[in-house]
Amino acid sequence: MTESVAELARRLRGADAGGWTPEGARALVAGLGWTWQDSGAGPVIGTGRAEGDARLRPVGSIEERYVGGESYLELAVPVRPAEPDAAAQAAAFRAVREELTAALGKPSVMGVHGDLGPFYDSGPLWGTPFVRWRDRPDTLELRAAKTGPELVLQPTDPVENWFWRQGVGEEHSISGFFGSRNDASNAGLGFPGGWYAQSWETVTRALGDFLDTLPAETTALGTSLAMPVYGRLAEGGAPLLFDITCRDRLSLGCFASDAADPAALGWGTVTEYPATGELWPDDDDPRWRIDAGGPGEPKGRALAETLVATARAAGVGTPADLIVGGEATYMDGYHVTFYGLGLKTG
Repeated sequence: MTESVAELARRLRGADAGGWTPEGARALVAGLGWTWQDSGAGPVIGTGRAEGDARLRPVGSIEERYVGGESYLELAVPVRPAEPDAAAQAAAFRAVREELTAALGKPSVMGVHGDLGPFYDSGPLWGTPFVRWRDRPDTLELRAAKTGPELVLQPTDPVENWFWRQGVGEEHSISGFFGSRNDASNAGLGFPGGWYAQSWETVTRALGDFLDTLPAETTALGTSLAMPVYGRLAEGGAPLLFDITCRDRLSLGCFASDAADPAALGWGTVTEYPATGELWPDDDDPRWRIDAGGPGEPKGRALAETLVATARAAGVGTPADLIVGGEATYMDGYHVTFYGLGLKTG
């Protein structure tokens, strides 16, 4: 009988990695009933599963500063191969996440790695969602990988140490977003500082990267985002400029006055984007909008250029005057910090 993903997850959570020493890792693999074969590229872990072999990641020179005696950082097991397109990958991740949530309960942590994953790895281009069942000494993560979602058993401290130490304040020092629940499993969980964009080009790049993959990531995570964006003006006040809304599709609403000429800057109305009528039934609330599409469809750079050009035309003078509303930081019971935008939250 084939082992389900939920059964595999339970076995991984109950396994003992022995401090992730060489001996502990060998005992972990043997305890799971898998095989260990040494090769020039490191150990090959045969699982006997149709999805393929597991990967055991050794500590390298880059990772040494984040560990406390571990020789290995993770055991990653592929669980659901999928076609390479964003919609198929997001659907595969979501299906596994739903199965694991039913079996293990709601994850302690959820988020998106962005283009700077743990230990400086880059994830798949379609998106980098993850969820974690945090524990001590080890944590179980469901992560998007190049060919489909994979389960990752990892020592808790190194990955959190890496995350904590990225908050150095420099542009793009950390990316993605990170959400945690008010749950006993998150006791002692730390959060790094963020960074703020110093130029409109940085804002454009960061927003573009964020919007490119957002509907695939919210689909995979089974969550929704409602992000109001305000603009502080030289003459005073900080009116609502945009509403960025995403679940399985990304929609942008613009509240800037007609003096900013939204139509000339690329905005349409419900006539051009009828799907947005489900979000904003009233033609005037907001009048201007864009339906950017579902997983794999948004053109992030072009959308970001439209947002930035509209904000500047409306009278927003600097990136520091573009503010994400605090309402965006609450997503389905998680408190979320957006690290990849470089914008203030208020």
